[in-house]
Amino acid sequence: MTGDGAVRLLRANPAFRALTISRLVSFVGDSVSLVALMLYVASTTGQALAVSVLLLVGDFAPALLSPLTGAVADRFDRRRVMIICELAQGVLLVLVALTLPPLPILLALVAVRSTLGQTFAPASRAAVPALVSDQDLPAANSTIGLSTNGAEAIGPFIAAALVPFIGVQGVLLVDAASFLASALLLTRLGPLPPGPASRRLLRSARAGLGYVFSVPVIRTIAVSFCLVVAFNGIDDVAVVVLVRDTLGAPDFTIGLILGGVGAGLLAGYLLLSRYRRSMTALLILGFLVSSVGNLLTGLIWAVGAAFVVQTVRGIGLAAMDVASNTLLQRLVPAAQLGRVFGNFYGLIGIAAAVSYVAGGILLDATDARVTFVVAGIGGTLTAVFAWMKLSRRRATGDATSEIG
Repeated sequence: MTGDGAVRLLRANPAFRALTISRLVSFVGDSVSLVALMLYVASTTGQALAVSVLLLVGDFAPALLSPLTGAVADRFDRRRVMIICELAQGVLLVLVALTLPPLPILLALVAVRSTLGQTFAPASRAAVPALVSDQDLPAANSTIGLSTNGAEAIGPFIAAALVPFIGVQGVLLVDAASFLASALLLTRLGPLPPGPASRRLLRSARAGLGYVFSVPVIRTIAVSFCLVVAFNGIDDVAVVVLVRDTLGAPDFTIGLILGGVGAGLLAGYLLLSRYRRSMTALLILGFLVSSVGNLLTGLIWAVGAAFVVQTVRGIGLAAMDVASNTLLQRLVPAAQLGRVFGNFYGLIGIAAAVSYVAGGILLDATDARVTFVVAGIGGTLTAVFAWMKLSRRRATGDATSEIG
């Protein structure tokens, strides 16, 4: 039965269960408050650009600090880091809810809150190998992916139900409460002390960034993943243009196609909770499925075909996520995982921003079909590049260097 690996792990491992539920609760609240903030900014400024800046501040700005946020996860007890990050985010959201500040101050507070979230992420991923056995890492990463992506999927629906009754301020307070609940759940974890690392945070951050690019197998995983994101990240915007201008279909079908990606993603996590074979092969397969899915979307003739292709593509995205996280957790020494994950997520954020800008220019200069085909070809070539690089060496052979 699909998903039984995740169920078994959650039942048998209380510490991992607490981490997973805390992520679920926090991500639901986060996606709810994002919708509320978008509504607030749109209604108070009347400018779509302001909403775009809000999203950019929340997603891209923290990526620039990723070497430091990852170093924090390697410098201090990871449980303490996660709890402090959750509590601090809750306090910031209470402040925003009670004051509803003008846009410049709001953007600054959102940037700080997002940076705290960026600090939490590498600490939580680096904590997983200390909570589960090596053979359970794929199931653990599938379970976390299922809970966080599922939370992000249902969050907007919860926001739509709550905003008319409790308003933007009430929704923000609900999100603040979710961070408090998450922090309380995390107290059930035992101490997760860091390994030996430099006491100088900046020095440690520089060493962590250097490690990612100096160890061949880690560099290949990070660079290839980011290239796939850089090529394919524009697909959500391209779907809108494809449906409206190319296929001439009604607007509701946009949600149908995007929903297909989400459904495939969740199905992929369920299927992969039982996967025990090569993570390298799974990573390459994920690159191929996600990229060829976009290539085929640029060639399709009907909404139904696009829905099917994008649903299968969602499974490829889940494979990329599970494989990359599991490979890094297995290849990188525990004392260095926070910095590696921090830089990895930061680089992905930068790659996504590049995709939005370059892909948007390509979309305006050509059309949706060309954009999808170019994205798919670029991602497919990246998959071939990664396969050639990773197949030449034993994966564990390049992960022995130490960070200072």
